[in-house]
Amino acid sequence: MRRIDEKLAKIAQGRYGPRDFILTFCKDADLVRGCSAAGRDESGRLRNAPAYRADMRRVIESDLADIVLSSLANAEIFSEEGIYARSNVTPAVRLTDNTDIWLVRGGRYAQVPAVPFRSSRLENVRPVANLGLYALSFYNDIDIDHATLRAYAEFRQIAASVGLRHFLRVADPPIPVDTGPEEYGAYLNDVLTRSLAGVASKERPLFVEVGYHGPRMMEELANWDPTRVIVGLTGCKEGTTRDCLERLAQGERYGARTASFSRLDFQCEDPVLMMRAMRRVVREGVSSREAVQAYHAELEVAGLPPNRPLQEDLELTVPLLSRNHSRAA
Repeated sequence: MRRIDEKLAKIAQGRYGPRDFILTFCKDADLVRGCSAAGRDESGRLRNAPAYRADMRRVIESDLADIVLSSLANAEIFSEEGIYARSNVTPAVRLTDNTDIWLVRGGRYAQVPAVPFRSSRLENVRPVANLGLYALSFYNDIDIDHATLRAYAEFRQIAASVGLRHFLRVADPPIPVDTGPEEYGAYLNDVLTRSLAGVASKERPLFVEVGYHGPRMMEELANWDPTRVIVGLTGCKEGTTRDCLERLAQGERYGARTASFSRLDFQCEDPVLMMRAMRRVVREGVSSREAVQAYHAELEVAGLPPNRPLQEDLELTVPLLSRNHSRAA
């Protein structure tokens, strides 16, 4: 029994405590950016796949993540090495690489609504991991959303037949979604819970990740059916380190019980130190401001130059977060 199973059981039973918060480290950019997934080294040359996997090993060995998400190719390598057998971290494989994440150099795929797609065959995933991520987006377009949910239904049937569990990420689309006079968060809450209402227990996701749309929307979704729909946060995509950590603090305060983190989404200096800062916020109740200060102190000790000066990194630049900061404090 992995650590996440113990945590999920406590959350579903209403016995959640700060130490039960689930963190997922996402290292699946090879399915997103291809050769440019690992970034560049000090000389400006693209880093390669072995260097990319070295970063992943550091996070696994730190034991700060509950789940580490990767492509099937990398999960197979780690399975052969036995790294997860020596750890309480749960391996997960990204099970969908829909066209909206094909962020290759020169590509234009993200400029239009996503088309459902899966590179990995589920029967090949099961021998190396019994958990995966299924990601989708809603566009308030009947043809697109119908095709999206049909693909999800087909996936669930196959996953159940091979004994593969999943968590569901409902990402905010990179293009505008027209919801008329209703705010997008309300639309998202309704369309998501409506879509799960007809799903049997054996096919349901372990938890659901959504974007943060403020305290009211997070509370509404988290309180809808807390024993069957455990709610978490998608990765932080904008702002300073303070924004990232404040988003986490507010999300957890208003009902989120999981969160993903990815250097693809948020360009932090060091993933292990960043996840340590995230643990301080949710486990120890440290404020986002104090966590940023501690993070910069650790960067200095490690000899890593910060992306931003400390005073700049302490700013809240996302209006939604700054508006709700006083309420959350």
